Amino acid sequence: MNIIRRPRRNRQSAAIRDMVQETRLHASDFIFPVFILEGQQVRSEVSSMPGIYRYSQDLLLDEIGRCLDLGITTFDLFPNLPESKKDKYATESHNPDGLYLKTVRAIKETYPEAVVMTDVAMDPYSSDGHDGIVENGKILNDETLEVLGRMAVAQAQAGADIVGPSDMMDGRVSYLRQELDRAGFQNVAIMSYCAKYASAFYGPFRDALDSAPKFGDKKTYQMNPANRREALIEAELDTIEGADMLMVKPALAYLDIISLLRQNSNLPIAAYNVSGEYAMIKAAAQNGWLDGERAMMESLLSIKRAGADVILTYFAKEAAALL
Repeated sequence: MNIIRRPRRNRQSAAIRDMVQETRLHASDFIFPVFILEGQQVRSEVSSMPGIYRYSQDLLLDEIGRCLDLGITTFDLFPNLPESKKDKYATESHNPDGLYLKTVRAIKETYPEAVVMTDVAMDPYSSDGHDGIVENGKILNDETLEVLGRMAVAQAQAGADIVGPSDMMDGRVSYLRQELDRAGFQNVAIMSYCAKYASAFYGPFRDALDSAPKFGDKKTYQMNPANRREALIEAELDTIEGADMLMVKPALAYLDIISLLRQNSNLPIAAYNVSGEYAMIKAAAQNGWLDGERAMMESLLSIKRAGADVILTYFAKEAAALL
């Protein structure tokens, strides 16, 4: 049989497979989301996210040191706050003496080489559990921008390198850029949650922060999972408004959106491999239904293969250790 082209020739040994491999993962590709809570010497596992913990500031600093040793350089910080610290206008979000901003300062003082990304959204601080100000059951857009602006500037003052508006309010990238520049933080970057979908995969994250909406859902501001072209509208707006990086969230169910933005934007593309995606693999692995390490690496490769330059993932520490 005369078969001229035999693709299997490029698969015949581990050395050849490695030589022609098209997509590679590096620890520097990852951003590790980390959870902070009040107290000292506290390490509390998130029940729906095996292996992921909420840390008090002292133990979080130790964890970041271990991650830096593995080559993970960037951390996205999220706060778990008691209900007593939450109110309608998320005032704790810009309290310089609050847990979140004190932790940002502590990370930058202890590890100046670490890159700190912060979350710009009201829900961890809101008594309503929504990403915007609530009036008569509706989420107010323009009024919310003022809160987000104060939050972003306070985070920059604390030492944030990248702010990540995850709220999905219209016009927020432009407003944050204006407020950051006005306050003298022209070098603080904005990683916009550009195409953030109203997804079922966020459940474990909301468990970690106790930040689920107190009523209704987030479908009036997060994107409809059925929509693809709309992501291009969001990407164009965020680019015009001054975003430095664009994010797709979630990742695995939206690989087509990652690819779409990669093909239509010259900005770096990030993807958030969210809590539900992590939990599914962990649960299946614990039950012996699949090889957890292989599924983890295959999933991360698929996100990068789709076009993501940066991957926010709870697998960052495990994957970096393997790499």
